[in-house]
Amino acid sequence: MPGPVQTNGMSSAASALQMLERRQAVLANNLANASTRGFKAETAFSRLMGNALATTDTAIDLTPGTLTQTHNPFDLAVSGNGFFVVQTPNGERFVRNGSFELNANRQLVDGKGNPVLADGGPITIPPGQVEIDESGAIKVNGKPLALLRVERVADGTDLQHEGGTMFVPDATRVAIAPGDRKVMQGFVEESNVNALTAMTDMLSVLHRYQAAQKTLTTIDEARGIAVTDLATPV
Repeated sequence: MPGPVQTNGMSSAASALQMLERRQAVLANNLANASTRGFKAETAFSRLMGNALATTDTAIDLTPGTLTQTHNPFDLAVSGNGFFVVQTPNGERFVRNGSFELNANRQLVDGKGNPVLADGGPITIPPGQVEIDESGAIKVNGKPLALLRVERVADGTDLQHEGGTMFVPDATRVAIAPGDRKVMQGFVEESNVNALTAMTDMLSVLHRYQAAQKTLTTIDEARGIAVTDLATPV
């Protein structure tokens, strides 16, 4: 059986302050990335622990962002579900930010220089007209070159953010069949953060934080009165 609840007004107010601080940090990070292509907002939520103190966890909002046309042949976006796969020094990572480019060796890379992966590994693109269809098939001057890897995770999977716009894939990752993809060449996906909503939420959290802080101060003052006045013998 669970143990007795060990909370009091002071610990509950302190727990609320910690929870609200975490929420404010998440909202501030979202707002800072409102213009970061491919960024996915995090949402903070609270849950009760066994001792009835609240703790704050986060989850990633995978709602697609707006697609912007750039006409750059190496800008790519996935419409709907799915991620591109890049190779980083820490292993493979998922990205939605498809602002890709060619490095000095004509290898397709992301903005940090990480190779974008096809079924056969990194992609080296020779000079010529580059076409990428909805399946992710790359052609140069009409000749097939490679098929981009586009993968997804199971619904409800809580991906881990890494490096702002990267995600750490988990064991549920699977390749999306070419016929089920919709890769769009010459488009990029914007952040899914609504700046106005984030700012409004930050103000709401600030007001709640001030209320919890006032509660903590009131309890502390009441305890001081109890110690200094009520305990004085008459």
